[in-house]
Amino acid sequence: MKNKVLAPFFLSLFFCISALAQNRHTVSGYVKDQSNGEGLIGVSVYVREAETGVVTNPYGFYSLTLPEGNYTLVFSYIGYQKAEKTVNLDVDKTVSIEMSDESTDLQEVTISTQKEDENVRGIEMSVNKVEMKTIRKMPALLGEVDLIRSIQLLPGVTSVGEGASGFNVRGGDISQNLVLLDEAPVYNSSHLFGFFSVFNPDAVKDVKLIKGGIPSLYGGRISSILDVRMKEGNAKKREINGGIGTIFSRLTYEQPFAKGKGSFIVAGRRSYIDVLAKPFLNSDLKDSKFYFYDLTAKVNYRIGDKDTFFASGYFGKDVFGGGDFGFGWGNATATARWNHIFSNKLFMNLTGYYSNYDYNLGQNQNKPDAKDKFDWKSKIISTSIKPDFTFYITPNNQLTFGGQYIYYDTRPGKALAVSEGENTDISLEPRYADESALYIGNEQKFSDRISLQYGVRYSYFRSLGQGTEYDYLEIEKGQRKMPVFPGKSYKKGDVIKSYGNWEPRASLNIGITKDASIKASYNRTAQYLHLLSNTAASSPLDVWTLSSINIAPEKADQVALGWFQNFNNNMYEASVEVYYKKLYNQIDYVPGSELLLNEFVAGDLLFGKGRAYGAEFYLKKNKGRLTGWISYTLSRTERLLETINNSDWFPARFDKPHNFTSVAIYEMSKRLSLSANFTITSGTPATFPTNRYEWGGWPIGNNYDGARNNNRIPAYHRLDLAATLKSKKKLFKVGQGEYVFSVYNVYNRRNPFSVYTRANEDTPLKTEAVRYSVIGNFIPAITYNFKF
Repeated sequence: MKNKVLAPFFLSLFFCISALAQNRHTVSGYVKDQSNGEGLIGVSVYVREAETGVVTNPYGFYSLTLPEGNYTLVFSYIGYQKAEKTVNLDVDKTVSIEMSDESTDLQEVTISTQKEDENVRGIEMSVNKVEMKTIRKMPALLGEVDLIRSIQLLPGVTSVGEGASGFNVRGGDISQNLVLLDEAPVYNSSHLFGFFSVFNPDAVKDVKLIKGGIPSLYGGRISSILDVRMKEGNAKKREINGGIGTIFSRLTYEQPFAKGKGSFIVAGRRSYIDVLAKPFLNSDLKDSKFYFYDLTAKVNYRIGDKDTFFASGYFGKDVFGGGDFGFGWGNATATARWNHIFSNKLFMNLTGYYSNYDYNLGQNQNKPDAKDKFDWKSKIISTSIKPDFTFYITPNNQLTFGGQYIYYDTRPGKALAVSEGENTDISLEPRYADESALYIGNEQKFSDRISLQYGVRYSYFRSLGQGTEYDYLEIEKGQRKMPVFPGKSYKKGDVIKSYGNWEPRASLNIGITKDASIKASYNRTAQYLHLLSNTAASSPLDVWTLSSINIAPEKADQVALGWFQNFNNNMYEASVEVYYKKLYNQIDYVPGSELLLNEFVAGDLLFGKGRAYGAEFYLKKNKGRLTGWISYTLSRTERLLETINNSDWFPARFDKPHNFTSVAIYEMSKRLSLSANFTITSGTPATFPTNRYEWGGWPIGNNYDGARNNNRIPAYHRLDLAATLKSKKKLFKVGQGEYVFSVYNVYNRRNPFSVYTRANEDTPLKTEAVRYSVIGNFIPAITYNFKF
C-alpha cells in the first residue's frame, strides 16, 4: 500500500525534473583555498545576471542549473579575495577555482569566513559557526586552545561547572548532543575530566553547532549536533606546526603526494603533568600516572575529476592512577569517505565509520601474586555505513536524500574480583542493537525573500539478542522495581524489541528587508542510546545503555522563532531567538540507585518528561580592529516525574536561567593582538535540607516537603585575558613563531562547583555549608606556537 501511494509522487517528481532540464545547462565545480588546496565550505557562488546563487557543500562542491546564456559567476568568502568567472553556458561546464587570502590592513580584520549576509539570507537558524582562527586568539585555560570550552561561550550553551565534561544545549544533558569528528560519533569528548577536549585545534578545519532546525540528514540525538571536520592536509607544500605549552605539547605534519592529487595530515599531543610533578611527589605517590595523549590523521586522494577518497582517524587515551589503583578511558574512530559526482547535478558522499569508547577501573591489575584484585573494563562500539546524495535541481531547489545503518556492540562491564585468591566473575552480558534510517529533504527558494527547507527522517531501532530480559514488578512508586524471575532468554540475532519514529523537520526564512529576516523552525528528534549518570556531573565511568523492552527511546519536539539583522554593511550582526522544547522519556533514578555492574539497572530507572524554553540575544562584530560578540540567554530547563518533587515540575541539574558571555579580540598591531572573555551565569540548582533532626548527638538533614533542587549555589563568573605576540625573527629562517600569554580566572574567583552541608567538626550539633571549587585561583600560562 505504501509503495502504491509513494509511486505517483516520485513519478511526478521525475517528470518535473525532466521538464526543468529542457534547454538548461549546468555549471559545477570545486572551490578551494589557493594556499593549501583545502575545499572551502559555504562559499557564496552568485550568478550576477540571474540574481541567484548557491553555497558550496562541506567538500567545496557547487552546482547551478541555468537557461542557456552568458553569465558571470561571483565567488565570495569573507577573509578571501572575491573572484569572478565568465562562462558561456551553451553546454554543461565545469568551473573550479582557487581563492586566495585577502592582503588586508588592520581595519579589515574579520572573525568569520562565511558569506557576509549568510546569517540573514540563509535558511539556517539556531546555528553557530566559530572559526578556528578566532578560537586560537581567545583566552584559554593554561594557554591551550580548546574547542568545547570555546563553544560554551555561545548563546544557549552551558556547562554544569568548572571542569565538567561535555556541554548542555537548550535544556538537554550532555548525552543528548551528537558530537561528530569527520562524521564518526565521539562518545566522550573530554580529556582530563573535562578541562580539555579531544579535538586537536591544529587538525580542525570547520566547527558547526546546530541547536535547532536540525536538517533531516542528522539523527540519533535530541538536543544538538556538533559537526567537527578535520583538515585534509596541505596539497601545495609541506607544512609543520605545533606548540609547546604549560601542560602539553603538540606537533602537526602536512604534505602533498602523487603530484598534488593527494595530501595527508598527522597531528599528535601529549600532556606532561606527570613528568613535571614527579620530583615533588613523595614515596607513596612516586608511581602516580596522570596524563593524556591523542593522535589524529587524515589522508585524501583525488582519483579523477569525479572521485575523491578520504580516510581519517583519531585515537586518544587518558591514564590516571597511583600505587595499586588506576583507571583510564579513551576514544578511537576511523572514517572512510568516497565523494562521487554522478553528473554535474548529482553529488554523492558515501561514509563508513567505526567508533570505540572504552574505559577501565582496577586495583592490583599488574600484580600477579596479589590476593585481592579488581579489574573492570567496559566499552561501546558502533559501526556504520551512510550514503548521502545531493541533487541540484535548480539554483532555487536543492534535494538531499540518503540513509544510514548503525550496528551497536556494548559491553557494560567485564569485571573480575579476586578476594583472598578466590575469583568472582561479576561481568554483565554484552548488548547489541542496530539502527536504520532513511531521510529526504528539500531546500526551496520561492522568491528572493522567501525560502523553505523541509524534510522527514524515519528511524528504526532494534534491540537484538543474545541476552536475557526481565519484567519488573513495582512494589512502591518511585522506589526500586524488582525483577521477575526467570527472565526471557534470546538467541543471537533475535529481535528483542523494535521502535520506529517519524522525524519531520522544517525551517522557514522570510526576508523583511535586504538586511533583516524572520526565521522559524520545527524539528522532531529521537534518541535510542542513553547515558546513565546519577552524579552531579558526568564522569568517564558513566554507563551507555541501549533502548530495550524496559527503556523507551527519548524524543523531543522543538520550535524556534528568530529575528536576524545586519548593520553597517554587515559589520555587525544581531539576532534574537526564542525556543520551546518538549522532551519525552527522560531518565531519572530511584533513591540509592546502582548503575555500575548492575544486571537489573532498568529497575533503578524512572521515566518522565521535560521542557525547556528561553530567549537568546546575540550581537557580533565581524570587521575592524575590534571583533567579538556578546550573548545573553534567558532560559528555564525543567523535569517532571511522578513521585519526585511531589509530582510537580522542578529545575534540571543544568538549569541556568541567566547566562551572559562576551568575547573581545583587539588587533593592536600586525604583531600583537589582545583578547578577553567574560562570563557570568546563574548558579546551578541543588537540593538543600529544609530542617533537621538529631540522632546520637549528630544532626541529620531532612527535606520536609521532598522538594528536588529547591535552592541554587552562588552565581558563576570569570574573566580571562590573553595576548598573542608574533616573533620578529624567522624560525629556522623559514618559519613563523608566536608567544601566547594568558591568565585564566584573572580576579581569583573561587567559583563553586557544588555546595553541601555537614556537621561542624568542633561543634557536631552545628551544621555548616561547604563550598567545593574545582579551580579557586588565577592561572597564568605561556605557550609558544610555531609554523614552517
